[in-house]
Amino acid sequence: MLNRSRSDRDFAIRLMDHLVVPAFALGVDGRVIIWNRACERLTGLRASDVIGTKEHWRGFYDSPRPCLADLVLNGVSSERLYASLSPVDAIPSALTAENWCVMPRLETRRYLAIDAGPVYSKDGELLAVVETLRDVTPQHEAQLALKSLASLDGLTGLSNRRIFDERLEHECAEVMRGKPPVSLLMLDIDYFKAFNDFLGHQAGDDCLKLVARTIGGLHLRQTDLAARYGGEEFAIILPGSSLPGARLLAGQFRRAVEELAIGHPASPYGVVTLSVGIACTSELDIAEPAELVARADMALYRAKRAGRNRVIDLGGRGDRTSTPSAG
Repeated sequence: MLNRSRSDRDFAIRLMDHLVVPAFALGVDGRVIIWNRACERLTGLRASDVIGTKEHWRGFYDSPRPCLADLVLNGVSSERLYASLSPVDAIPSALTAENWCVMPRLETRRYLAIDAGPVYSKDGELLAVVETLRDVTPQHEAQLALKSLASLDGLTGLSNRRIFDERLEHECAEVMRGKPPVSLLMLDIDYFKAFNDFLGHQAGDDCLKLVARTIGGLHLRQTDLAARYGGEEFAIILPGSSLPGARLLAGQFRRAVEELAIGHPASPYGVVTLSVGIACTSELDIAEPAELVARADMALYRAKRAGRNRVIDLGGRGDRTSTPSAG
């Protein structure tokens, strides 16, 4: 019977070693007992370097941290370690996850789908935990690309209106929970219909793309969001920004677009210019997205009525205007 048990164990090890799926197994003490050939190819870490140790993490990460098999073995789950993590319904104690792994031995970064589950004896005694891995990097990158396309305006490459609406709603909700104020800039290209009429729609599209590139690349933080709001109108969400900071940035946008010196034969300024309206939750004592947009739009309308190529904000002490001469 003892020989039969040893024979069965040896067969299981050989079988797992020749699996085309990368896999490894930990004993009840957390040490590696199997590291198959496919796992060697995936990680660049040889079985002889890892079997009998607790250093299986070296195949996937730069510094020590639990792998999924460790979580199953120790009966814990830690969502912060993985991009996604969930139990396997059909197998008690088993976990499934996805994560970016840096693969130090191969100096490459791969996105892996990972499953880990316990192996028990006939008597219910825990014998090992097996982890299997699948490289799904191409599929994941394709999903990211599709998600990115779905969130961007096709012409300008800025965020689209749907993403703008979702983000503004989120930031206003944060303000209502006591977070710092949010400022909103509404920017409109002056005399744009006349620009199209004089120079044609292709020139109009080229103008929109150039202005968008200027807006999207000028002094924005990672937390800010620049979007195409519609037509020749753009919007910028500035979380945590007070009115003076928003006013300063708006003036920089206005000047940067004017300095592009895109010829505009139908504009009194001779070049493409921007009008900008600003609203800030703290100045107006509001945190409703629709009202914030309405106030910024009102400021933009007043900038248009006042002669265009200027910045107007609706502050608590009345309108403030920044004109070309005032900067």
